[in-house]
Amino acid sequence: MYHYQSVPTTPVGHGTDRNVLKVTGEGTVSATPDRAMITLGAVTEGTNLSSVQQENSTAISNIIRALVGLGIPRPDIQTTEYRVEPQYDYTEGKQVFRGYRVTHLLQVTINQIGQTGRVVDTAVASGANSVSNIQFSVSRPEAYYNQALTLAMKIAEQKALTLAATLGVTLHKVPKQVEEVLEVPRPIPLVMALTTEKSAAAPIQPGQLKITATVRAEYTYL
Repeated sequence: MYHYQSVPTTPVGHGTDRNVLKVTGEGTVSATPDRAMITLGAVTEGTNLSSVQQENSTAISNIIRALVGLGIPRPDIQTTEYRVEPQYDYTEGKQVFRGYRVTHLLQVTINQIGQTGRVVDTAVASGANSVSNIQFSVSRPEAYYNQALTLAMKIAEQKALTLAATLGVTLHKVPKQVEEVLEVPRPIPLVMALTTEKSAAAPIQPGQLKITATVRAEYTYL
Protein backbone atom coordinates (compact mmCIF):
# COMPACT_ATOMS: atom_id res chain seq x y z
CA MET A 1 0.00 0.00 0.00
CA TYR A 2 1.26 3.49 -0.71
CA HIS A 3 0.09 7.07 -0.48
CA TYR A 4 0.92 9.80 -2.90
CA GLN A 5 0.07 13.26 -4.13
CA SER A 6 0.50 14.18 -7.78
CA VAL A 7 0.41 17.87 -8.63
CA PRO A 8 0.61 19.44 -12.11
CA THR A 9 2.34 22.80 -11.81
CA THR A 10 2.06 26.02 -13.76
CA PRO A 11 4.49 28.93 -13.99
CA VAL A 12 4.27 31.38 -11.14
CA GLY A 13 6.92 33.89 -12.05
CA HIS A 14 10.32 34.47 -13.59
CA GLY A 15 12.59 31.40 -13.45
CA THR A 16 9.75 28.94 -12.76
CA ASP A 17 9.88 25.87 -15.00
CA ARG A 18 6.90 25.38 -17.29
CA ASN A 19 5.09 22.12 -17.97
CA VAL A 20 6.24 20.15 -14.95
CA LEU A 21 4.52 17.26 -13.21
CA LYS A 22 5.57 16.55 -9.61
CA VAL A 23 4.86 13.08 -8.25
CA THR A 24 5.90 10.88 -5.36
CA GLY A 25 6.32 7.12 -5.35
CA GLU A 26 6.44 4.84 -2.33
CA GLY A 27 7.61 1.25 -2.65
CA THR A 28 7.35 -1.37 0.09
CA VAL A 29 8.86 -4.86 0.23
CA SER A 30 8.48 -7.58 2.85
CA ALA A 31 11.46 -9.26 4.49
CA THR A 32 11.70 -12.21 6.85
CA PRO A 33 13.77 -11.24 9.91
CA ASP A 34 16.99 -13.18 10.39
CA ARG A 35 18.29 -11.40 13.49
CA ALA A 36 16.87 -10.72 16.95
CA MET A 37 18.10 -8.44 19.73
CA ILE A 38 16.88 -9.22 23.24
CA THR A 39 17.25 -7.06 26.31
CA LEU A 40 17.26 -9.18 29.46
CA GLY A 41 18.99 -9.33 32.83
CA ALA A 42 18.69 -9.44 36.58
CA VAL A 43 17.16 -7.09 39.15
CA THR A 44 18.06 -7.74 42.80
CA GLU A 45 17.03 -5.96 46.01
CA GLY A 46 18.10 -5.99 49.66
CA THR A 47 19.31 -3.92 52.57
CA ASN A 48 22.99 -4.78 52.25
CA LEU A 49 24.46 -3.24 49.11
CA SER A 50 27.42 -5.60 48.90
CA SER A 51 25.16 -8.65 49.15
CA VAL A 52 22.71 -7.28 46.57
CA GLN A 53 25.55 -6.57 44.13
CA GLN A 54 27.03 -10.02 44.66
CA GLU A 55 23.65 -11.69 44.09
CA ASN A 56 23.19 -9.71 40.89
CA SER A 57 26.72 -10.46 39.68
CA THR A 58 26.19 -14.18 40.26
CA ALA A 59 22.91 -14.14 38.31
CA ILE A 60 24.46 -12.28 35.37
CA SER A 61 27.45 -14.61 35.29
CA ASN A 62 25.13 -17.63 35.23
CA ILE A 63 23.06 -16.08 32.43
CA ILE A 64 26.10 -15.31 30.29
CA ARG A 65 27.57 -18.77 30.85
CA ALA A 66 24.29 -20.41 29.84
CA LEU A 67 23.92 -18.28 26.69
CA VAL A 68 27.48 -18.96 25.61
CA GLY A 69 26.66 -22.63 26.13
CA LEU A 70 23.86 -22.24 23.57
CA GLY A 71 26.40 -21.02 21.01
CA ILE A 72 25.86 -17.26 21.40
CA PRO A 73 29.28 -15.61 20.81
CA ARG A 74 30.53 -13.67 23.83
CA PRO A 75 30.84 -10.38 21.83
CA ASP A 76 27.09 -10.66 21.06
CA ILE A 77 26.28 -10.39 24.78
CA GLN A 78 26.87 -6.85 26.00
CA THR A 79 25.87 -4.83 29.03
CA THR A 80 23.38 -2.17 28.01
CA GLU A 81 22.42 -0.86 31.47
CA TYR A 82 23.75 -1.05 35.03
CA ARG A 83 22.12 0.87 37.91
CA VAL A 84 22.38 0.95 41.69
CA GLU A 85 19.43 2.76 43.28
CA PRO A 86 18.48 3.32 46.93
CA GLN A 87 14.84 2.50 47.64
CA TYR A 88 12.60 4.40 50.04
CA ASP A 89 9.18 4.05 51.59
CA TYR A 90 7.13 7.04 52.68
CA THR A 91 5.41 6.76 56.06
CA GLU A 92 3.40 9.66 57.45
CA GLY A 93 5.16 12.02 55.08
CA LYS A 94 8.63 10.81 56.09
CA GLN A 95 11.15 9.13 53.81
CA VAL A 96 12.26 5.78 55.24
CA PHE A 97 15.18 3.89 53.69
CA ARG A 98 14.11 0.41 52.53
CA GLY A 99 17.19 -0.94 50.78
CA TYR A 100 18.99 -1.07 47.44
CA ARG A 101 18.03 -2.18 43.97
CA VAL A 102 20.70 -3.28 41.47
CA THR A 103 19.73 -3.60 37.80
CA HIS A 104 22.03 -5.18 35.23
CA LEU A 105 20.64 -5.59 31.71
CA LEU A 106 22.27 -7.36 28.78
CA GLN A 107 21.64 -6.92 25.07
CA VAL A 108 21.86 -10.27 23.32
CA THR A 109 22.13 -10.50 19.52
CA ILE A 110 20.85 -13.73 17.98
CA ASN A 111 21.85 -14.51 14.40
CA GLN A 112 19.99 -17.83 14.37
CA ILE A 113 16.50 -16.47 14.86
CA GLY A 114 15.02 -19.90 15.50
CA GLN A 115 16.88 -19.90 18.83
CA THR A 116 15.06 -16.85 20.15
CA GLY A 117 12.56 -18.68 22.33
CA ARG A 118 15.22 -21.04 23.65
CA VAL A 119 17.51 -18.11 24.52
CA VAL A 120 14.75 -16.43 26.53
CA ASP A 121 13.85 -19.63 28.39
CA THR A 122 17.49 -20.46 29.10
CA ALA A 123 18.17 -16.97 30.45
CA VAL A 124 15.13 -17.11 32.73
CA ALA A 125 16.11 -20.56 34.00
CA SER A 126 19.60 -19.22 34.73
CA GLY A 127 18.44 -16.27 36.83
CA ALA A 128 17.07 -13.59 34.51
CA ASN A 129 14.01 -11.90 35.99
CA SER A 130 13.75 -9.06 33.45
CA VAL A 131 13.03 -9.47 29.74
CA SER A 132 12.08 -6.03 28.46
CA ASN A 133 11.73 -6.50 24.72
CA ILE A 134 12.81 -8.25 21.56
CA GLN A 135 13.56 -6.40 18.33
CA PHE A 136 13.66 -8.18 14.99
CA SER A 137 15.69 -7.02 11.99
CA VAL A 138 17.44 -8.25 8.84
CA SER A 139 21.21 -8.49 8.56
CA ARG A 140 21.33 -6.89 5.09
CA PRO A 141 18.58 -4.23 5.04
CA GLU A 142 20.23 -2.32 2.17
CA ALA A 143 19.39 -5.11 -0.30
CA TYR A 144 15.67 -4.90 0.54
CA TYR A 145 15.77 -1.10 0.62
CA ASN A 146 17.21 -0.99 -2.90
CA GLN A 147 14.36 -3.21 -4.08
CA ALA A 148 11.86 -0.85 -2.46
CA LEU A 149 13.65 2.14 -4.02
CA THR A 150 13.39 0.60 -7.50
CA LEU A 151 9.68 -0.06 -6.94
CA ALA A 152 9.15 3.51 -5.71
CA MET A 153 10.72 4.93 -8.89
CA LYS A 154 8.55 2.72 -11.10
CA ILE A 155 5.44 3.83 -9.23
CA ALA A 156 6.39 7.50 -9.58
CA GLU A 157 6.90 7.05 -13.34
CA GLN A 158 3.56 5.28 -13.72
CA LYS A 159 1.79 8.10 -11.92
CA ALA A 160 3.43 10.67 -14.18
CA LEU A 161 2.38 8.70 -17.27
CA THR A 162 -1.17 8.44 -15.96
CA LEU A 163 -1.36 12.17 -15.31
CA ALA A 164 0.08 12.98 -18.72
CA ALA A 165 -2.48 10.73 -20.42
CA THR A 166 -5.27 12.35 -18.42
CA LEU A 167 -4.08 15.82 -19.43
CA GLY A 168 -3.60 14.78 -23.05
CA VAL A 169 0.10 15.73 -23.12
CA THR A 170 3.33 13.92 -24.02
CA LEU A 171 5.59 13.06 -21.10
CA HIS A 172 9.38 13.05 -21.22
CA LYS A 173 10.06 9.70 -19.53
CA VAL A 174 13.46 10.73 -18.19
CA PRO A 175 12.71 12.76 -15.05
CA LYS A 176 14.03 16.29 -14.71
CA GLN A 177 14.78 15.70 -11.04
CA VAL A 178 14.60 12.80 -8.57
CA GLU A 179 14.87 13.13 -4.79
CA GLU A 180 15.12 10.26 -2.34
CA VAL A 181 13.02 10.87 0.79
CA LEU A 182 14.88 9.41 3.74
CA GLU A 183 13.04 8.15 6.79
CA VAL A 184 14.40 6.73 10.02
CA PRO A 185 13.76 2.95 10.05
CA ARG A 186 11.76 1.66 13.00
CA PRO A 187 12.57 -1.75 14.47
CA ILE A 188 9.65 -3.94 15.48
CA PRO A 189 9.64 -4.53 19.26
CA LEU A 190 7.97 -7.48 20.94
CA VAL A 191 7.11 -7.03 24.60
CA MET A 192 7.16 -10.32 26.50
CA ALA A 193 5.56 -11.53 29.68
CA LEU A 194 8.27 -13.08 31.88
CA THR A 195 7.69 -16.55 33.24
CA THR A 196 9.91 -18.76 35.40
CA GLU A 197 7.97 -21.94 34.75
CA LYS A 198 9.78 -24.75 33.00
CA SER A 199 8.26 -25.33 29.59
CA ALA A 200 9.06 -25.78 25.94
CA ALA A 201 10.77 -22.89 24.15
CA ALA A 202 8.60 -19.78 24.08
CA PRO A 203 6.66 -19.73 20.76
CA ILE A 204 8.04 -16.43 19.43
CA GLN A 205 6.90 -15.56 15.91
CA PRO A 206 8.89 -12.71 14.27
CA GLY A 207 6.44 -12.19 11.39
CA GLN A 208 7.44 -9.97 8.46
CA LEU A 209 9.28 -6.66 8.34
CA LYS A 210 8.11 -3.92 5.97
CA ILE A 211 10.89 -1.92 4.33
CA THR A 212 9.78 1.24 2.54
CA ALA A 213 11.46 3.72 0.20
CA THR A 214 10.01 6.99 -1.11
CA VAL A 215 11.07 9.24 -3.99
CA ARG A 216 9.90 12.59 -5.33
CA ALA A 217 10.26 13.12 -9.07
CA GLU A 218 9.67 15.95 -11.51
CA TYR A 219 8.80 15.22 -15.13
CA THR A 220 8.45 17.66 -18.00
CA TYR A 221 5.86 17.34 -20.74
CA LEU A 222 4.88 18.82 -24.09
